[in-house]
Amino acid sequence: MTFNWSGKKVLVTGGASFIGSHLVDALVRRGAHVRVADDLSSGKLANLAQSLAHIEFTQGDLRDRSVAERAVRGMEVVFHLAASHGGRGYIDTHPVECSTNMVLDGTVFHAAWRGGVERICFASSACVYPTTLQEEVRTAQNGPVYLREEWADPFVPGRALADGEYGWAKLMGEMTLRAYHRQYGLKTASCRLFTAYGERENETHAVIALIAKAFVGMDPYEIWGTGEQDRNFTYVADIVEGMIRAAERIEDGSAVNVGAAEHIKIKEVAQRIFEITGFRPRALHFDLTKPVGVFSRAADLTRARALLGWEPSTPFDEGLRRTIEWYYATHDRDEVARTLSVRLTER
Repeated sequence: MTFNWSGKKVLVTGGASFIGSHLVDALVRRGAHVRVADDLSSGKLANLAQSLAHIEFTQGDLRDRSVAERAVRGMEVVFHLAASHGGRGYIDTHPVECSTNMVLDGTVFHAAWRGGVERICFASSACVYPTTLQEEVRTAQNGPVYLREEWADPFVPGRALADGEYGWAKLMGEMTLRAYHRQYGLKTASCRLFTAYGERENETHAVIALIAKAFVGMDPYEIWGTGEQDRNFTYVADIVEGMIRAAERIEDGSAVNVGAAEHIKIKEVAQRIFEITGFRPRALHFDLTKPVGVFSRAADLTRARALLGWEPSTPFDEGLRRTIEWYYATHDRDEVARTLSVRLTER
């Protein structure tokens, strides 16, 4: 299947964010005419430095119907990434903000349909999966679990137990998009993103948080939880490629995993950071009072390989090295040290 982005009118909501800005850059390189809609509550115009001269930018709260209608006007494709979200420290302490994503998503989807948009690609999340599939006891007894798309479904008994308000909002967003396809024929796709990391990410997420702690020389070096919990860390360029392919190839509102099929423990990430940076703390402190989320999470890629011809191509060590180089080159050590406790839990 071929899909020509050249000249295509594309809206990226949340396009000044970490993943959103990388997506914008990729679409501009493909020749798309890109509009970004972002309220800059967590995104930054600096993230769009590579593409700002080549895009249209509109600032506003997309929960406002008039803002959403203005944002989608004249667009052919919408990538919807705007959301109130952050790392575990944020989503566990901001349930109200996370729950308002349902309002945001519904407003954007309705405006897009009313505005004649051809297709919507939604940034969903691995948080839609039942938390019972990601517990320590299951992992220990049955070996590593790789989450399959059919295991999260609001219409199948036992398959709807999402991870907190953030996960439930994303699952409802997926359900809504399927409804728009079924009732109106709108071409839609949902990408279940797994643990993205890379340049432009902030310290509320695990990889950047661990890098920041090494950057400021934290000793004892703090790791949230036991360090035994794992994730499938996925480099941002791979996430973006997966999303673009999903927008091109999925039209029926179904979901696809966009993440790595690799379990990496948090304590292993810390050790790799020490090896790359040369920082060697005298002691590690495992803080069991901090939120850590589910014990184990990684993606099954059967559907992604079949439908998208995609899987991550960036080895974790390579992506981690790139991310460390970016962080060390663009941050001030004294400023990070002074503000780190706040950065770890805010957007």
